[in-house]
Amino acid sequence: MPVISIGVNNLNLAGEICLTASIVYHNIEELSVAVKKLVKFFVVSLGFSLAFSASAAQEILNTSYDVSRELFVNINPKFQQYWKEKTGEDITIQQSHAGSSAQAAAILQGLKADVVTFNQSTDIDVLHQKGKYVSPDWRNKFPNNASPFYSTTAFLVRKGNPKNIKDWDDLARADVKLVFPNPKTSGNARYTYLAAWIYANNAFNGDEKKIKDFVAKVLGNVVVFDTGGRGATTSFVDRAQGDVLLTFESEVNLIRKEYGADKYDTVVPKISVLAEFPVAVVESVVKAKGTEKVATEYLNYLYSPAAQEVLASFFYRIHDDKVKVAYAKQFPELKLVSVESVFGSWKDVNDKHFATGGILDQLLRQAKK
Repeated sequence: MPVISIGVNNLNLAGEICLTASIVYHNIEELSVAVKKLVKFFVVSLGFSLAFSASAAQEILNTSYDVSRELFVNINPKFQQYWKEKTGEDITIQQSHAGSSAQAAAILQGLKADVVTFNQSTDIDVLHQKGKYVSPDWRNKFPNNASPFYSTTAFLVRKGNPKNIKDWDDLARADVKLVFPNPKTSGNARYTYLAAWIYANNAFNGDEKKIKDFVAKVLGNVVVFDTGGRGATTSFVDRAQGDVLLTFESEVNLIRKEYGADKYDTVVPKISVLAEFPVAVVESVVKAKGTEKVATEYLNYLYSPAAQEVLASFFYRIHDDKVKVAYAKQFPELKLVSVESVFGSWKDVNDKHFATGGILDQLLRQAKK
Protein backbone atom coordinates (compact mmCIF):
# COMPACT_ATOMS: atom_id res chain seq x y z
CA MET A 1 0.00 0.00 0.00
CA PRO A 2 1.43 3.37 -0.97
CA VAL A 3 2.54 5.80 1.68
CA ILE A 4 1.41 9.40 1.13
CA SER A 5 3.16 12.23 3.01
CA ILE A 6 1.81 15.79 3.28
CA GLY A 7 3.39 18.86 4.89
CA VAL A 8 1.08 21.00 7.04
CA ASN A 9 1.78 24.69 7.67
CA ASN A 10 -0.05 26.19 10.62
CA LEU A 11 -0.72 29.92 11.20
CA ASN A 12 -0.31 31.89 14.36
CA LEU A 13 -2.77 34.67 15.27
CA ALA A 14 -0.78 37.23 13.30
CA GLY A 15 -1.16 35.14 10.17
CA GLU A 16 2.50 34.02 10.07
CA ILE A 17 3.82 30.52 9.30
CA CYS A 18 4.97 29.06 12.59
CA LEU A 19 4.87 25.22 12.37
CA THR A 20 5.49 22.54 9.80
CA ALA A 21 4.44 18.93 10.54
CA SER A 22 4.69 15.75 8.49
CA ILE A 23 1.69 13.43 8.45
CA VAL A 24 1.75 9.99 6.80
CA TYR A 25 -1.37 8.46 5.24
CA HIS A 26 -1.69 4.91 3.94
CA ASN A 27 -4.53 5.39 1.46
CA ILE A 28 -6.42 8.00 -0.55
CA GLU A 29 -9.50 7.82 1.67
CA GLU A 30 -7.50 8.82 4.74
CA LEU A 31 -5.85 11.63 2.80
CA SER A 32 -9.22 12.94 1.55
CA VAL A 33 -10.64 13.12 5.08
CA ALA A 34 -7.49 14.80 6.33
CA VAL A 35 -7.52 17.41 3.57
CA LYS A 36 -11.15 18.28 4.36
CA LYS A 37 -10.24 18.75 8.01
CA LEU A 38 -7.23 20.80 7.02
CA VAL A 39 -9.30 23.11 4.81
CA LYS A 40 -11.85 23.56 7.62
CA PHE A 41 -9.02 24.35 10.04
CA PHE A 42 -7.61 27.05 7.77
CA VAL A 43 -11.05 28.63 7.19
CA VAL A 44 -11.65 28.83 10.95
CA SER A 45 -8.11 30.07 11.58
CA LEU A 46 -8.35 32.70 8.88
CA GLY A 47 -11.67 33.96 10.22
CA PHE A 48 -10.23 34.17 13.73
CA SER A 49 -7.17 35.97 12.42
CA LEU A 50 -9.27 38.51 10.54
CA ALA A 51 -11.45 39.09 13.59
CA PHE A 52 -8.35 39.56 15.69
CA SER A 53 -6.96 42.09 13.23
CA ALA A 54 -10.25 43.98 13.12
CA SER A 55 -10.27 44.33 16.91
CA ALA A 56 -6.69 45.57 16.99
CA ALA A 57 -6.01 49.21 17.79
CA GLN A 58 -7.08 51.70 15.16
CA GLU A 59 -4.72 54.52 14.27
CA ILE A 60 -5.49 58.13 13.40
CA LEU A 61 -3.21 60.95 12.30
CA ASN A 62 -3.72 64.44 13.70
CA THR A 63 -2.13 66.93 11.31
CA SER A 64 -1.60 70.18 13.15
CA TYR A 65 0.16 73.53 13.14
CA ASP A 66 3.80 74.01 14.03
CA VAL A 67 3.76 74.91 17.73
CA SER A 68 1.11 72.46 18.97
CA ARG A 69 3.37 69.43 19.55
CA GLU A 70 3.46 69.53 23.33
CA LEU A 71 -0.22 70.43 23.59
CA PHE A 72 -1.37 67.25 21.86
CA VAL A 73 1.26 65.14 23.58
CA ASN A 74 -0.71 66.00 26.73
CA ILE A 75 -4.21 65.69 25.28
CA ASN A 76 -3.79 62.42 23.37
CA PRO A 77 -3.28 60.07 26.38
CA LYS A 78 -6.40 61.51 28.00
CA PHE A 79 -8.43 60.81 24.89
CA GLN A 80 -6.99 57.32 24.61
CA GLN A 81 -8.12 56.57 28.17
CA TYR A 82 -11.56 58.10 27.50
CA TRP A 83 -11.97 56.07 24.30
CA LYS A 84 -10.89 52.86 26.01
CA GLU A 85 -13.38 53.36 28.84
CA LYS A 86 -16.19 54.23 26.42
CA THR A 87 -15.66 51.55 23.77
CA GLY A 88 -13.19 49.04 25.19
CA GLU A 89 -10.98 49.72 22.18
CA ASP A 90 -7.43 50.96 21.95
CA ILE A 91 -6.53 53.87 19.69
CA THR A 92 -3.13 54.99 18.45
CA ILE A 93 -2.75 58.70 17.69
CA GLN A 94 0.04 59.90 15.46
CA GLN A 95 1.01 63.57 15.17
CA SER A 96 2.31 65.70 12.31
CA HIS A 97 3.39 69.32 12.76
CA ALA A 98 4.42 72.13 10.43
CA GLY A 99 3.15 75.49 9.25
CA SER A 100 -0.62 75.30 8.78
CA SER A 101 -0.51 76.06 5.05
CA ALA A 102 2.32 73.59 4.52
CA GLN A 103 0.23 70.91 6.23
CA ALA A 104 -2.74 71.61 3.99
CA ALA A 105 -0.45 71.30 0.96
CA ALA A 106 0.89 67.98 2.30
CA ILE A 107 -2.65 66.58 2.54
CA LEU A 108 -3.39 67.69 -1.01
CA GLN A 109 -0.24 65.85 -2.03
CA GLY A 110 -1.26 62.61 -0.32
CA LEU A 111 -0.68 62.83 3.46
CA LYS A 112 -3.37 60.59 5.00
CA ALA A 113 -4.56 62.82 7.83
CA ASP A 114 -7.70 61.72 9.67
CA VAL A 115 -8.19 65.07 11.38
CA VAL A 116 -6.75 68.54 11.05
CA THR A 117 -6.28 70.91 13.99
CA PHE A 118 -5.15 74.08 12.26
CA ASN A 119 -4.71 77.74 13.19
CA GLN A 120 -6.22 79.16 10.02
CA SER A 121 -9.63 78.64 8.44
CA THR A 122 -8.39 79.20 4.90
CA ASP A 123 -6.12 76.17 5.22
CA ILE A 124 -9.17 73.98 5.84
CA ASP A 125 -11.18 75.71 3.13
CA VAL A 126 -8.53 74.82 0.59
CA LEU A 127 -8.94 71.13 1.44
CA HIS A 128 -12.49 71.35 0.15
CA GLN A 129 -11.81 73.70 -2.73
CA LYS A 130 -8.96 71.69 -4.19
CA GLY A 131 -10.04 68.14 -3.52
CA LYS A 132 -13.20 67.90 -1.40
CA TYR A 133 -11.22 66.35 1.43
CA VAL A 134 -13.53 68.04 3.96
CA SER A 135 -17.21 68.93 3.96
CA PRO A 136 -18.12 72.35 2.52
CA ASP A 137 -19.94 73.13 5.79
CA TRP A 138 -17.11 71.95 8.03
CA ARG A 139 -17.52 75.04 10.26
CA ASN A 140 -20.95 73.76 11.30
CA LYS A 141 -19.78 70.27 12.26
CA PHE A 142 -18.51 71.36 15.69
CA PRO A 143 -19.37 74.22 18.10
CA ASN A 144 -17.91 77.75 17.97
CA ASN A 145 -17.25 77.71 14.22
CA ALA A 146 -15.45 74.40 14.73
CA SER A 147 -12.92 76.16 16.97
CA PRO A 148 -12.53 74.42 20.37
CA PHE A 149 -10.11 77.11 21.59
CA TYR A 150 -8.72 80.47 20.53
CA SER A 151 -5.89 82.89 21.14
CA THR A 152 -4.52 86.20 19.89
CA THR A 153 -1.24 87.70 18.77
CA ALA A 154 1.02 88.90 21.58
CA PHE A 155 4.67 89.95 21.98
CA LEU A 156 7.63 88.30 23.68
CA VAL A 157 10.42 90.72 24.60
CA ARG A 158 13.72 90.29 26.35
CA LYS A 159 13.85 90.70 30.13
CA GLY A 160 13.25 94.24 31.31
CA ASN A 161 11.69 95.16 27.96
CA PRO A 162 14.79 97.18 26.91
CA LYS A 163 13.01 98.70 23.86
CA ASN A 164 10.00 99.68 25.99
CA ILE A 165 7.50 97.89 23.78
CA LYS A 166 3.93 98.60 24.89
CA ASP A 167 1.70 98.34 21.84
CA TRP A 168 1.59 97.87 18.06
CA ASP A 169 2.83 101.36 17.25
CA ASP A 170 6.19 100.56 18.88
CA LEU A 171 6.74 97.77 16.35
CA ALA A 172 6.98 100.27 13.49
CA ARG A 173 9.88 102.19 15.07
CA ALA A 174 13.15 102.16 13.16
CA ASP A 175 15.11 100.92 16.20
CA VAL A 176 12.96 97.83 16.76
CA LYS A 177 13.67 94.48 15.06
CA LEU A 178 11.02 91.79 14.84
CA VAL A 179 10.78 88.04 14.35
CA PHE A 180 7.71 86.19 13.10
CA PRO A 181 7.09 83.51 10.46
CA ASN A 182 6.36 83.99 6.79
CA PRO A 183 2.66 84.79 6.22
CA LYS A 184 2.87 82.82 2.97
CA THR A 185 3.51 79.55 4.82
CA SER A 186 2.30 80.12 8.38
CA GLY A 187 -1.22 80.67 9.70
CA ASN A 188 0.40 82.06 12.84
CA ALA A 189 2.07 84.80 10.78
CA ARG A 190 -1.08 85.59 8.82
CA TYR A 191 -2.80 86.32 12.09
CA THR A 192 0.13 88.60 13.02
CA TYR A 193 -0.22 90.45 9.71
CA LEU A 194 -3.99 90.80 10.17
CA ALA A 195 -3.59 91.91 13.78
CA ALA A 196 -1.22 94.69 12.71
CA TRP A 197 -3.75 95.76 10.08
CA ILE A 198 -6.58 95.68 12.65
CA TYR A 199 -4.59 97.94 14.99
CA ALA A 200 -3.82 100.39 12.18
CA ASN A 201 -7.42 100.33 10.96
CA ASN A 202 -8.51 101.35 14.45
CA ALA A 203 -5.72 103.90 14.94
CA PHE A 204 -6.12 105.59 11.55
CA ASN A 205 -9.91 105.39 11.30
CA GLY A 206 -9.84 103.20 8.22
CA ASP A 207 -7.45 105.37 6.17
CA GLU A 208 -6.09 102.65 3.87
CA LYS A 209 -2.96 104.52 2.80
CA LYS A 210 -1.93 105.08 6.43
CA ILE A 211 -2.82 101.48 7.27
CA LYS A 212 -0.65 100.15 4.45
CA ASP A 213 2.26 102.42 5.35
CA PHE A 214 2.13 101.23 8.96
CA VAL A 215 1.94 97.54 8.08
CA ALA A 216 4.78 97.98 5.55
CA LYS A 217 6.96 99.45 8.29
CA VAL A 218 6.20 96.49 10.56
CA LEU A 219 7.06 94.04 7.76
CA GLY A 220 10.24 95.99 7.04
CA ASN A 221 11.40 95.54 10.63
CA VAL A 222 11.30 91.71 10.42
CA VAL A 223 14.85 90.34 10.47
CA VAL A 224 13.91 86.80 9.44
CA PHE A 225 10.78 85.15 8.02
CA ASP A 226 10.87 81.50 9.12
CA THR A 227 8.45 79.02 7.56
CA GLY A 228 6.65 78.28 10.84
CA GLY A 229 6.18 79.36 14.43
CA ARG A 230 8.70 76.88 15.83
CA GLY A 231 11.42 78.18 13.52
CA ALA A 232 10.66 81.76 14.55
CA THR A 233 10.99 80.78 18.20
CA THR A 234 14.37 79.21 17.48
CA SER A 235 15.54 82.38 15.72
CA PHE A 236 14.49 84.58 18.64
CA VAL A 237 15.50 82.36 21.55
CA ASP A 238 18.46 80.28 20.37
CA ARG A 239 19.93 82.68 17.81
CA ALA A 240 19.08 85.83 19.78
CA GLN A 241 17.70 87.56 16.69
CA GLY A 242 15.35 90.51 17.02
CA ASP A 243 13.89 92.51 19.90
CA VAL A 244 10.34 91.16 19.72
CA LEU A 245 8.89 87.78 18.81
CA LEU A 246 5.31 87.99 17.55
CA THR A 247 3.33 84.81 17.97
CA PHE A 248 0.24 83.46 19.64
CA GLU A 249 -0.35 84.53 23.23
CA SER A 250 -0.25 80.86 24.20
CA GLU A 251 3.19 80.38 22.66
CA VAL A 252 4.53 83.62 24.19
CA ASN A 253 3.66 82.36 27.67
CA LEU A 254 4.92 78.84 27.05
CA ILE A 255 8.29 80.11 25.78
CA ARG A 256 8.66 82.30 28.84
CA LYS A 257 7.73 79.37 31.09
CA GLU A 258 10.12 76.96 29.35
CA TYR A 259 13.13 79.22 28.88
CA GLY A 260 12.80 81.31 32.04
CA ALA A 261 10.79 84.24 33.35
CA ASP A 262 14.16 85.76 34.22
CA LYS A 263 14.98 86.02 30.49
CA TYR A 264 11.75 87.20 28.87
CA ASP A 265 8.69 89.36 29.46
CA THR A 266 5.32 89.22 27.74
CA VAL A 267 3.36 92.12 26.30
CA VAL A 268 -0.31 91.79 25.39
CA PRO A 269 -1.45 94.72 23.23
CA LYS A 270 -4.68 96.60 23.94
CA ILE A 271 -6.25 95.45 20.67
CA SER A 272 -5.51 92.36 18.63
CA VAL A 273 -7.00 89.71 16.39
CA LEU A 274 -9.32 86.92 17.47
CA ALA A 275 -7.30 83.89 16.37
CA GLU A 276 -9.52 80.85 16.12
CA PHE A 277 -8.09 77.33 15.91
CA PRO A 278 -10.40 75.42 13.56
CA VAL A 279 -10.68 71.65 13.37
CA ALA A 280 -12.14 69.26 10.81
CA VAL A 281 -12.44 65.59 9.98
CA VAL A 282 -10.74 64.74 6.68
CA GLU A 283 -13.74 62.84 5.40
CA SER A 284 -12.22 61.33 2.28
CA VAL A 285 -9.50 59.72 4.41
CA VAL A 286 -11.56 58.46 7.36
CA LYS A 287 -14.16 56.87 5.10
CA ALA A 288 -11.43 54.97 3.29
CA LYS A 289 -9.75 53.91 6.54
CA GLY A 290 -12.90 53.25 8.56
CA THR A 291 -11.88 55.75 11.25
CA GLU A 292 -14.72 58.29 10.92
CA LYS A 293 -16.28 57.49 14.30
CA VAL A 294 -13.11 57.77 16.37
CA ALA A 295 -11.83 60.78 14.41
CA THR A 296 -15.08 62.66 15.03
CA GLU A 297 -15.05 61.74 18.70
CA TYR A 298 -11.44 62.90 18.98
CA LEU A 299 -12.37 66.40 17.84
CA ASN A 300 -15.50 66.46 20.01
CA TYR A 301 -13.29 65.56 22.97
CA LEU A 302 -11.42 68.85 22.57
CA TYR A 303 -14.55 70.59 23.90
CA SER A 304 -14.73 68.43 27.03
CA PRO A 305 -13.82 69.92 30.43
CA ALA A 306 -10.78 67.62 30.66
CA ALA A 307 -9.37 68.80 27.33
CA GLN A 308 -10.31 72.44 27.98
CA GLU A 309 -8.36 72.23 31.23
CA VAL A 310 -5.27 71.08 29.34
CA LEU A 311 -5.76 73.81 26.73
CA ALA A 312 -6.01 76.51 29.41
CA SER A 313 -2.88 75.17 31.11
CA PHE A 314 -1.12 75.77 27.78
CA PHE A 315 -2.38 79.38 27.83
CA TYR A 316 -5.06 78.96 25.17
CA ARG A 317 -8.30 80.83 25.72
CA ILE A 318 -11.18 78.39 25.96
CA HIS A 319 -15.00 78.20 25.90
CA ASP A 320 -15.88 76.08 28.95
CA ASP A 321 -17.29 78.52 31.54
CA LYS A 322 -16.00 76.73 34.63
CA VAL A 323 -12.49 76.32 33.25
CA LYS A 324 -12.55 79.98 32.16
CA VAL A 325 -13.17 81.10 35.74
CA ALA A 326 -10.37 78.91 37.08
CA TYR A 327 -7.81 80.38 34.65
CA ALA A 328 -9.13 83.95 34.36
CA LYS A 329 -6.09 85.56 36.00
CA GLN A 330 -3.67 84.42 33.33
CA PHE A 331 -5.55 86.13 30.50
CA PRO A 332 -5.31 89.96 30.41
CA GLU A 333 -8.33 91.81 29.10
CA LEU A 334 -8.06 93.24 25.60
CA LYS A 335 -10.24 94.03 22.64
CA LEU A 336 -10.38 90.99 20.37
CA VAL A 337 -11.46 91.75 16.80
CA SER A 338 -12.68 89.03 14.48
CA VAL A 339 -11.21 88.80 11.01
CA GLU A 340 -14.65 88.82 9.39
CA SER A 341 -15.68 92.10 11.05
CA VAL A 342 -12.84 93.99 9.34
CA PHE A 343 -11.95 92.05 6.20
CA GLY A 344 -15.15 90.23 5.23
CA SER A 345 -15.00 86.51 4.56
CA TRP A 346 -11.82 84.48 4.78
CA LYS A 347 -12.06 84.02 1.04
CA ASP A 348 -11.96 87.79 0.65
CA VAL A 349 -8.93 87.93 2.96
CA ASN A 350 -7.11 85.27 1.00
CA ASP A 351 -7.92 86.71 -2.41
CA LYS A 352 -7.14 90.31 -1.51
CA HIS A 353 -4.19 89.97 0.87
CA PHE A 354 -2.46 86.60 0.58
CA ALA A 355 -2.86 85.62 -3.07
CA THR A 356 0.14 86.05 -5.36
CA GLY A 357 0.45 89.75 -6.16
CA GLY A 358 -1.96 90.65 -3.35
CA ILE A 359 -1.59 93.37 -0.72
CA LEU A 360 0.89 91.33 1.35
CA ASP A 361 3.24 90.97 -1.64
CA GLN A 362 2.84 94.67 -2.42
CA LEU A 363 3.69 95.70 1.14
CA LEU A 364 6.68 93.35 1.27
CA ARG A 365 8.06 95.04 -1.84
CA GLN A 366 7.35 98.44 -0.32
CA ALA A 367 9.13 97.40 2.88
CA LYS A 368 12.32 96.59 0.95
CA LYS A 369 12.61 100.05 -0.59
